[in-house]
Amino acid sequence: MGDRLHVTEYLDLDLGDETWYCGQCNYKLISAKENYKKGCLVYDRDPTDIHPPIVNEKINFAPDPTWIRILEFYCPGCGAQIETEYLPPGHPITNDMEIDIKGLKERISRGEYVVKDKRLEVKS
Repeated sequence: MGDRLHVTEYLDLDLGDETWYCGQCNYKLISAKENYKKGCLVYDRDPTDIHPPIVNEKINFAPDPTWIRILEFYCPGCGAQIETEYLPPGHPITNDMEIDIKGLKERISRGEYVVKDKRLEVKS
């Protein structure tokens, strides 16, 4: 099929080889049967780097790093930041996207949808 869908600003799905790609540089991340985040570089950030304390007190309005972490996911090819998530320490990365590729391909082959300019459109 070879149709490429622009799923998010920095994430593409190729329906032909069923693979996630960077939407900026076309770097092949990982099989679309996997969580795309597993194909990215991950930066486990200290939340106080992003949200520094506002006041120098016990309650300082900054996130407590023992309660929360910030994970940033980057393309290994070009360094584009693909996603960010806030998680409790030790929590596995989330799988925020599962696409029924087989069903989508069937609907495209039946003519219900068409891929145009990396967008899925209802065929008129």
